[in-house]
Amino acid sequence: MALLEQQEIDEALSGLADGWLQEGEAIVRAFDCGDFVGSVRFVDSVVGPAEEMGHHPDIAISWSTVTVAVSTHSEGGLTSADFELAAKIDSLA
Repeated sequence: MALLEQQEIDEALSGLADGWLQEGEAIVRAFDCGDFVGSVRFVDSVVGPAEEMGHHPDIAISWSTVTVAVSTHSEGGLTSADFELAAKIDSLA
């Protein structure tokens, strides 16, 4: 899978929900899930799409906030799969 050029990354970011930011070789968004239980349930909902794609985000839970970072580690940066997964995660929020 080919790495995206910066212009392609900028265009793809503009197509996602507000809140996604590029941080180095990943795109990152924090989701407010209300409380710890909501956070765990949100993370659980991400499992299905991630498994279907064989593409797994880095996830951190801090009580009511879930931070998701998506990158194609095997390629060393951002690919179209990252934005596809980010859009699927947005639909769960």
